[in-house]
Formats: sequence, C-alpha cells, structure tokens
Amino acid sequence: MTLAAWFVAFLLDSWLGDPPHWPHPVRWIGNFISWLQRAIRTVCHSERALKWGGALLWLLVVGVTWLVSWGFLTLMTQIHPWLGGLAQVWMIYTLLAGRCLSDAARHVFEALQTGSLAQSREKLSWIVGRDTSQLERPQITRAVVETVAENSVDGVIAPLFFLMLGGPPLAMAYKAVNTLDSMVGYKTPKYRAIGYVSARMDDLANWLPARLSWLLLSAAAGLIRADYRQALRIGWRDRYQHASPNCAWSEATVAGALGVRLGGPNNYFGERVEKPWIGDDRREIALEDIPRSINLMRMASLLALLLFALIHLLLVGI
Repeated sequence: MTLAAWFVAFLLDSWLGDPPHWPHPVRWIGNFISWLQRAIRTVCHSERALKWGGALLWLLVVGVTWLVSWGFLTLMTQIHPWLGGLAQVWMIYTLLAGRCLSDAARHVFEALQTGSLAQSREKLSWIVGRDTSQLERPQITRAVVETVAENSVDGVIAPLFFLMLGGPPLAMAYKAVNTLDSMVGYKTPKYRAIGYVSARMDDLANWLPARLSWLLLSAAAGLIRADYRQALRIGWRDRYQHASPNCAWSEATVAGALGVRLGGPNNYFGERVEKPWIGDDRREIALEDIPRSINLMRMASLLALLLFALIHLLLVGI
C-alpha cells in the first residue's frame, strides 16, 4: 500500500488540513523538546555545556522520533497489513502542511480584503517571527508571500523527499529536525548555544529539498501560467540573498514567477535586521499575489509528490 498511502495522505491533507484539536505527532514532538530542554538547562549552564546539551537534545529527539515511528508502523503491520497501511496514511497525512499553510495565508488575505489592518497584523503574527505591529498592507502581503514560498519546502517538499528516501519513519524524523529548529534554532542569547546543532542540522536536511524547490516551483509557474522563465532566472540569481543557505531558493523563485520583490529589512524580536532584497521590482506587490503564491505552492507540492513517487516506483516498486 506504500504509494497508495502517499496519494491518500496527500488528498487528506488537501481536504482536512490539521484540525487544531486532533492528536498530532508534531505537538508530541514539541512537548518532548520542551521537557528535554528544561532538563538539559538544569544541568548545563555555560555556553560550551549548552552546545553539548543541544547536541544531545537533537540526538534524543530525532532518534526517539524515528524509533517510535518505526516501532508503531511495524507493530500495526504485524497485527494486520491493513492496519499497517492505515498507519502509513495517518503518519504521512500528519507530516504534510500544505492545507494548513494555505489556510493561514488565506486568513490574512481575507482580513486584508475586509480592510481590517489590525486583524491582518494579528493573523500574520501567528505565522511569522517578525514584528507585525507596524506593518502596512504591502509589507503584510509581502510577508505572507515569503512565508508561503519558504514553507513550501519544509511543509511539503522536504517531507515528501524524506518519505521517498526512508518511508514514514525517516520523514517523521525530518519533522523532528524541523521542529527542533523552529523551537530552539535561533541566534538570540537564550537559544544560540543550545540550538546551534539543531539549526545547523536543519540547514543540512533542507539543503537538497530547497534546491529542488527551485525547479519544482519554476515548473509549477509554467503550469499555472506565471512567469516560469523569470522564476528560473531570479531563483538562480538570488539563491544566496538570505542569511539561511536554503530559504532564498524558494523565495527567489516565487519572486521571479510573480514579478515582485521580496525580503528587505524587518524587525525580529525587537531588533532591526537588514536583509537583502530578492527579485526585481517590476511592479508593486498586490493583494492577489497571496492566492497566486498559494497556487504556486500547491502545484509544486503535487509535482513533488508525482516526481518522488515515480522515483520510488522505478527504484523500489509499488
């Protein structure tokens, strides 16, 4: 049922998303990270010790996540093959965040449509790390498009990539890597040491998926009649215009496809961060660029599913 599980899970994510009150492995991983981090901080106090503690945190969270996922899937399969198939579907479904990302972006889009700037800022603050309290409409729109572009990688493309490499357990381990980065992988004084390993390993895990996103988003641009030539050109030209070694690949590709400029300076945790601009300023960013970026992300996600399923079929079989 392996490939069938992929497609069923993809359809479930497109249909249901992540209902907030349903049990979700990422929440369990997040709780495990919080508990372990508190325990490590009670023992490790110096920066050097916190770096070693952060390495242990990463090993324990990723290792336990893989082991529990593998054990659960193996147990369900041994009880009955159909239970194993259902377990695969459920695990893969929880790994994908395409619908969740689309919904979050559309909530901001709808608030901007109704003219509520305060509500738009509030809804944007749920999905970005920057200070949203002073942002105007073009800045809010730009932030949403950037979020959709960046998270198309770790929300859909990368989980599918690791699913192809090692099945649901490895894809779930990737999700643990990504969750660690989102919780402790900051350069602030509180997290710089304990999150050092988590941030570096997330960069490594996303290295190839981010570069594949350049091709997938460019192909998606051609299919939805956006500017695929500029997506390829700008995606390659501005691929390093970001502090992260990975984020600019998808952001620059989306900027090129839409013909807008992303990036630029922003406030994070009360500090002004000077970020380079990505893309060409061919026109002002518009409200409709939010649904356009969502369409790009959804089409690129479908292409990723088809590509990785084909590779799996050629190398392993159904």
